[in-house]
This record gives sequence, structure tokens and C-alpha cells, in this order.
Amino acid sequence: MPLSFHKMHANGDDFVVVDSRSSANPVTSSLVRRLGDRNRGIGFNQLAVVLDCDDAAARLMFWNADGSTLDTCGSATRGAADMLMRETNTTSIVLRTNRGLLTCERTPVGSISVNMGEPLFDWSDIPLALELDTAVLPLVGSPAACNMGNPHCTYFVDDLTAIDLATIGPGLESNPLFPLRTNVHFVQIIDRKHIRLRIWERWGGIPLGSGSCSCGAAVNGIRRGLLDNTVDVECDGGTVRVHWNGSGPVFLTGPVACSFSGVIADSVLANSNVIPATEADRHPPHDS
Repeated sequence: MPLSFHKMHANGDDFVVVDSRSSANPVTSSLVRRLGDRNRGIGFNQLAVVLDCDDAAARLMFWNADGSTLDTCGSATRGAADMLMRETNTTSIVLRTNRGLLTCERTPVGSISVNMGEPLFDWSDIPLALELDTAVLPLVGSPAACNMGNPHCTYFVDDLTAIDLATIGPGLESNPLFPLRTNVHFVQIIDRKHIRLRIWERWGGIPLGSGSCSCGAAVNGIRRGLLDNTVDVECDGGTVRVHWNGSGPVFLTGPVACSFSGVIADSVLANSNVIPATEADRHPPHDS
């Protein structure tokens, strides 16, 4: 049976939502790699599968384009919430992810806000290879680290244009201090309510934006006393708003849009297991 999908984006951070409620979940690592190919598939940063759930409107399962799984994706969570709220003509919905039950709401201006859960700061939660103070890591540039369901390392710089992200990002991502690698952020503080953010995404390169990275960067700035509790995070693709009181959950708010919808043909589903092995097959599943 053909499988429908929605190609969506949040300020250019693109993702695909597959609705597998009331049916067996056909999504596998090899199918994700095939669909994630930007030349021969749909192309996306992440894919979210919508599944039936007993204690929430739906359960979300997330995949990276390389066929690995992840626990959290702020953009795709908001996209799925937007789709389901339109379906039920509501302005609030609860979704289950590996981060727990997340409440999502539509704001009066049409943006989608999601409770992203509480950030984690213990060295073992990032995780780090050594027991260290995660507020100031012993690396050049003195970055801060946190976990938002995936690991984040944030550098605060005076001039973002001076950072050659494509050159230094891969080395920072795979620094031995991060045994599971890390997302890397470079933040220029415009003022206490506004930052400019560029991202090197773990296993993914340079995206136009990222919901979880926006949260991680803002949280690390707030805990250092550099930012107010509500911050506009300006990424290459657009701006989202992050709110964190210094304890408790982080709230991410921003626009989402559907680019197009389509159907994955039976032939693609049937042949999804013949994709050549990639680097993803030689690593355990990881978060982006």
C-alpha cells in the first residue's frame, strides 16, 4: 500500500513527516537513506514517523537522513504538531517522544510552540569522556555543553563571520571529549534578547537551522548569565524564540510550513532494502 508523506520546513530546516497511524510502520533505516537522498529521493535533514499512542495524540519516532535514529527534533515535532492540530481543528496537542510527553500549541500568530523538556547538564548526560564542569569546558574557546535529547557544545564569539564552520566543525564534532560526538554551535550575542547562531550538526553538516540546537545554544547562554530568559535565535534560515527560566522545561516557538505532499510508491517500499551500505551501517544509532 503506498505511503503518504509531507515535506515540511521550519525556516528552511527541512524534514519529512510520514503518517503511519492505524498501520504497520514500514520505515526502516534503509528506506530512510533512500528517501533522504537529495538527488534520488525526497531529501531532508530529519524524518518523523507518526505512530499510534495510548497516552497522547500520537507518538513520534525520528530518523536522520543517514538512517540513524534520534530522540529529539524540535523542527519535526512542531511540524507533526501543526499537521495533527489542523487535522483535529485544535490549538493544543500532546505528543510522545523519547523525551517524554511534549505539549505543543499554536500561537495567535500561527507559530507552533513546543515544550522541549528539561536540559541536562551533568557530564555523564552529555555525555563527556571525563567528569568536568559542563558550563565551561577545557577546550580552546571555553565552550559550554548541555543535552537536549542530543549533545550540544556552544562557543560564544565576537564575530560570527570570522568562523570557518565547514573547516573546524568536523574536528570539534569528533573531539575525543565527546564519545558520541556533538552538535557544535557558534553564537554571536547581538543583545541579551537576540543571538545569531550558526550550526555544525552532528553527522549532518551545516543546516539552515535546528530546533534543538537553538534550544541548546540559548540554554548555554542563559546559564552563563549572558542572555535573558527569552531569546530570539537567528539562524541562517530564519528566527525562532527560545524561553527557559533557568530550571524546568525549555520552550521553542517558531513557524513551520508544508512545502508539498506526496506518496511513496510501493516499488520504493519494496526495494528499500537494496540500498548499498553507508557509514550509518557501521555505527550504532545516534542522535543528531
